[in-house]
Amino acid sequence: MRIIAGEWRGRPISAPEGRDTRPTSDRAREGLFSILASRVGTFEGLHVADLFAGTGALGLEALSRGAAHCLFVESDRSAIAALNRNIAAFGAGDRTQVLTQPLEYAHPPERPCDIVLLDPPYRSGLAEMALQRICNAGWVAPGGLVSVETDGTPLETPPGFTIEAERRFGKAYLTLFRREI
Repeated sequence: MRIIAGEWRGRPISAPEGRDTRPTSDRAREGLFSILASRVGTFEGLHVADLFAGTGALGLEALSRGAAHCLFVESDRSAIAALNRNIAAFGAGDRTQVLTQPLEYAHPPERPCDIVLLDPPYRSGLAEMALQRICNAGWVAPGGLVSVETDGTPLETPPGFTIEAERRFGKAYLTLFRREI
């Protein structure tokens, strides 16, 4: 795995051993960020959240492309260790916050996010829980985007949001929601 574009383009991303953490593939990440870029233009100055962060690949990609800040939420110890290694390797500590807890206990950020990236374990029911949690609690700025990666299991559109895009990249199915203004 590597960073696709931006300041850290081509730099490798550390991942924990085993199969407990399933990082988004380079192809799916590249597709997602192409979809996002076509909607936001530049990532400069954006506030991002990477929930079920794992290695932090999604949030680090946003930071590499110019996002001002990324909040990472992760509860798995080995994934947190890899995430912290990646943040340190990229020198991104001053632009990040890591919450080491399950999303259901995480408080919303002080400033609502422009982009929220969700990559929960497939077929766990956590995508639905996460959408309910973040779409009702000040996580997403008006007009903000929420990307959810699943195995293709249909998701209900949260109240106050519209579906902006849906794409499949191999096993990954991405749904992009936009919060109404």
